[in-house]
Amino acid sequence: MRKIFVGYSVWSLILIGVISLFWSTIGWVLLIVVPAVFVGLYDLMQTKHSIWRNFPLFGRGRWVMEFIRPFIRQYLIESDTDGTPINRMFRSVVYQRAKGAPDTVPFGTKVDTYRIGYEWIGHSMSALHVSEVESNPRIVVGGPACKRPYSASLFNISAMSFGALSKNAIMALNLGAKMGGFAHNTGEGGISPYHLRHGGDLIWQIGTGYFGCRNADGAFCADSFQKKSMQESVKMIEIKLSQGAKPGHGGILPANKNTIEIARIRDVEPHTLVDSPPSHSAFSSPIEMMLFIQALRELSGGKPIGVKLSVGRRSEFVALCKAMIETGVQPDFITVDGGEGGTGAAPLEYANSIGMPLRDALAFVCDCLMGFDLKKDIRVIASGKVLTGFHLIKNFSLGADMCYSARGMMMALGCVQSLLCNTNRCPTGVATQDPGLTAGLVVADKAQRVASFHGETIMAVMDILSSAGLNSVHQLNRTHIFRRVSQEKILRYDEVFPYLTIASLLSEPYPACFEQEMRESCATSFRPGACLAIHDSGLRLMV
Repeated sequence: MRKIFVGYSVWSLILIGVISLFWSTIGWVLLIVVPAVFVGLYDLMQTKHSIWRNFPLFGRGRWVMEFIRPFIRQYLIESDTDGTPINRMFRSVVYQRAKGAPDTVPFGTKVDTYRIGYEWIGHSMSALHVSEVESNPRIVVGGPACKRPYSASLFNISAMSFGALSKNAIMALNLGAKMGGFAHNTGEGGISPYHLRHGGDLIWQIGTGYFGCRNADGAFCADSFQKKSMQESVKMIEIKLSQGAKPGHGGILPANKNTIEIARIRDVEPHTLVDSPPSHSAFSSPIEMMLFIQALRELSGGKPIGVKLSVGRRSEFVALCKAMIETGVQPDFITVDGGEGGTGAAPLEYANSIGMPLRDALAFVCDCLMGFDLKKDIRVIASGKVLTGFHLIKNFSLGADMCYSARGMMMALGCVQSLLCNTNRCPTGVATQDPGLTAGLVVADKAQRVASFHGETIMAVMDILSSAGLNSVHQLNRTHIFRRVSQEKILRYDEVFPYLTIASLLSEPYPACFEQEMRESCATSFRPGACLAIHDSGLRLMV
């Protein structure tokens, strides 16, 4: 009897299992098929998408593939050298140096050394040991009128605002700057409590929106500026005229990132799209800009005042130099942002087709300053895709005194180039205001990585200098860098970007490469040709 009962129980359990499996399968089928049928019927009847209408349900596969395409390409398809905007090779070296991991590469270069545009530095047969190279190099920023000059690192954090970046990202960057002894540019979004929490050196950027030092109507407020500029953490002030990724466009803060806290810091309405004006309201001519610089220097107690720009019309920068000569006022530093610069949100045409590339712009600005005999008192900062020691070396050879990096520092924080900066969905918590995503970024850990990336990159610079037989970045010049310009021809930087004779723009005859710019520029207007001098007739036309 017991055997019959056990057998019956076993078969009962098997039967129940089969029935359950059957209904479970039917349930899953119904769960999948029924919604699919309704989606297909909707696709067949809707009128907005022809692919959905012609291929119900299956036509949606295109949208799925469009969504996953960037991730598939980045992680499975692209090579180490063809990824954009930053390729895998450079991303990897940033991650390695940030983590303190080995950053050597096996089996030789992956770069095509015979391609047009390939560049390298000439090494020396009398190379030095790296210990013979200047350690912890610094550059003093502050001209004759500056009462409180700043000793800066050669490599600093570029402008990234709180709002574009999360509070944890800002705190990690600033703590990293404090640990590594370098400067942190606030971006035009103003000085937030997160910039001040760890006491890292700040470069306060003031854009066309005057965030943090503006009146209710958006105009510049001298009282607010004076109060904030006197803070001990603020070491320099940078007036942003334009930025490389969107010159002449103004900054953009999407409404979904403009929280109540950010709005309070910027003195704007929360949950609205904040679009900074394309130009400044505090001045309207080069001479007025010099007077504004002088006013900021006095209000800040004599701290270094500089300007940031992306070079557009060359004659406009010449006009700035003419205004410096005419007024006797000059900035303490000039930041040159290349057209390849990055941003969280820019129109495609601006990112691709507006603004002079960094190396060309940097050579022009340095030459122009030398031509007016101003370079000796004005420091030049290079910004735009600066990720490795050789990027710094190339900029220094052209005349830069310091460099900024934004995307490099973001990657040191953990950025994976997901290209979601403008959506508030950054998966690493760097470029988002979503508290759930921001919480994933641990400040203490990422700050150490930022400091490590900075230190390792400076060490790479020192290593390259030692191979070139130099013991200081100040010995670098354009004769040290080579560029392949064709399959048969190689030029040095001094041949690609010939030096201008010092003070050659202070009197005629002007160098031929600057004749047009000198002719169409004047200190009283930014617009080329506004005071065009016609030398043959001796007349001056006001256009």
